[in-house]
Amino acid sequence: MKKQTNRAVYYTVQGAVIAAIYVALTGLVMPIAFGPVQFRISEALCVLPYFTPAAVPGVSIGCLLSNLIYGAAMPDVIFGTLATFIGAVGSYLLRRKKWLVCVPPILSNTIIIPWVLRCAYGSADLIPVAMLTVGIGEVLAIGVAGNLLLAALEKYRGVIFREQSAG
Repeated sequence: MKKQTNRAVYYTVQGAVIAAIYVALTGLVMPIAFGPVQFRISEALCVLPYFTPAAVPGVSIGCLLSNLIYGAAMPDVIFGTLATFIGAVGSYLLRRKKWLVCVPPILSNTIIIPWVLRCAYGSADLIPVAMLTVGIGEVLAIGVAGNLLLAALEKYRGVIFREQSAG
């Protein structure tokens, strides 16, 4: 029983730290973290489910808090968070295919966010154009920065993302 409690606390703390980093990174690039052409560097954290399941709620709650704190419209809060959650779950499901973990968050955001921009903010961009601009930002944030993060953290996997030992 104690081992399960320790593991739950460990994953909760891990998820909370990931959420906090997500919020901080979003604030760091605030002017370009929202809008039709966006670069949210915090989305690079969507590759972290490769290392730990705690990253799924971590990045999702981080996205939710970022959208609330930085003044996103309510549909963006809901559906932007959903897009990040779907992407993080997809990354977790593909964790055995290291270089594919970036694909689900890129796709989910590229498909969902243009509709959010249209419905929540009245964007006049055509959906395919918005998909292109959002997709470019996602490829840069997750495909490039996320994969760089993945490669950098790989050698520290056993230290940072170790399984909680019995205790």
